[in-house]
Amino acid sequence: MAIEISKRAKTIKPSPTLTVSSLAKQMKAEGIDVINFGAGEPDFNTPDVIKNEAKKAIDNNFTRYTNTSGIIELREAIAAKLKRDNNLVCNPNDILVSPGAKASIMFILMTVCNPHDEVLIPSPYWVSYTSQVEMVDAFPVFLPTTMSTSFKINAKQLEEAIFSLKNPKVLILNSPNNPTGSVYIREELEEIAEVCLKHNILIISDEIYEKLIYDGIKHVSIASISDEVREMTVLINGVSKAYAMTGWRLGYAAGPSEIIKQASRIQSHTTSCVNSITQKAAIVALDEGDDSVSVMREEFKKRRDFLVSKLNKIPNVKCFMPKGAFYAMPDVSYYLQNNIKGIENSIDLCEYLLKEFKIAIVPGSAFGADNFVRFSYATSRDNIKEGLKRFEEGLKKCISRVR
Repeated sequence: MAIEISKRAKTIKPSPTLTVSSLAKQMKAEGIDVINFGAGEPDFNTPDVIKNEAKKAIDNNFTRYTNTSGIIELREAIAAKLKRDNNLVCNPNDILVSPGAKASIMFILMTVCNPHDEVLIPSPYWVSYTSQVEMVDAFPVFLPTTMSTSFKINAKQLEEAIFSLKNPKVLILNSPNNPTGSVYIREELEEIAEVCLKHNILIISDEIYEKLIYDGIKHVSIASISDEVREMTVLINGVSKAYAMTGWRLGYAAGPSEIIKQASRIQSHTTSCVNSITQKAAIVALDEGDDSVSVMREEFKKRRDFLVSKLNKIPNVKCFMPKGAFYAMPDVSYYLQNNIKGIENSIDLCEYLLKEFKIAIVPGSAFGADNFVRFSYATSRDNIKEGLKRFEEGLKKCISRVR
C-alpha cells in the first residue's frame, strides 16, 4: 500500500537556481562545454586563515554538539560585528546561529506566522521566500517593482498593500537584493520602517550580501534606524557570500529576545546546532576576514561593469546596473514576444540557450519576473566574455523577422 504524500510536500517546487547549477555541473561532467551563470555562490576559495582555524578545531577534537543557538564565542563575535558594521547593540543571547541563512529565515517564519497570516515580499524576490512562507501555511503577498523604480518598493506602495490585506504580519526585505542587485538607502528604509511600525509589521531583513556593495554606496541595516525599529526587526546574515563559505553552512538571526528564544526551541527539534567546526571557523571569518572581502568585491565590480555594459549593447536587451550582490537581470521580453522557436516564457528561453548554446542562466519566472533572466557573475571574466557571445548568438538565432 502506497503512503500518500502530504499536500505541503506536493506544493513545494525545487529551487530553480540549484536545479540550473546541478544540470550545468552534470553536463560539464559529461564533457560538455557549458558556461554556468546560475551559481549563487562566489567562485573564490575560502580564505586560508579560516580554513586553518577549522583544521585546528578538528585537531583539538572540537567535534561534539554545541549549544543550540551557537557557541557563546561566536555569538559574541556576531554581536561585535553588528556593533562595528551596523551600529547595532545586540545581546549575544538574542542571536541564533543556524545551518545557513535560509534556515534562519525558516525558523523565524515558523516562530511568528500562524496559518493564513500574510507575508509581504517585494518582487522580484529570492526563490525560497515563497516556498518558505507556504511551508508555514502563511500566504505570500507580492509587491511588484520595475526597472524604473530600481526594483525597490516605497512606503506608499507598502501601506496601500497592507490596507488591502486581512492578516498582514511580516515584511521580508532583501538588501542588497537577489536577483536584481538593488540596494535601499537610509531615507527609503526610514520611510518603510515608519509604515511597519504604524501597522505592527515584523521586518525580516535579509542582509546576506551586505559586504558586496559597489559605487561607494553604504549598506544600511533597517534595524539601525531606531530602537523602536530594532525591536520590530529580525536581521538575517551569515558567512556564506562574504567569505566564500557557502558549503560551510552558517547563517544567523538577530532580533527581539522572545522571537529568538522561540526560534531556538524550534531549531533544537530540527537541526540541533550548527557544525561545531564551522562555528570555530566563522569566528575567524568575522574577526579577520575583511581583507579577503575587499579583494573579492573589487573583482566582482569589474565583472559587473563588463557584463552589464555588454548586455546593454545587445539589441533589444535592457539591463539595470546592480548596486550589490553578484547578479545581473536583463529584460529579454522582446525575444519572448518575437521569436521563431516557439519560446513563450523565460523557462523556454533558458532551456533553448542551455541545449543549443551551452549557457546556463536562470529564468526570471523563478523570481516572479518572467520577462527577465538572471546572470550570476560569480564566474571568471573569460567565462563571462564567452558566455555573452553565446547569449547574443542564441538571441539572434531565435528572433523572427523584424516587423
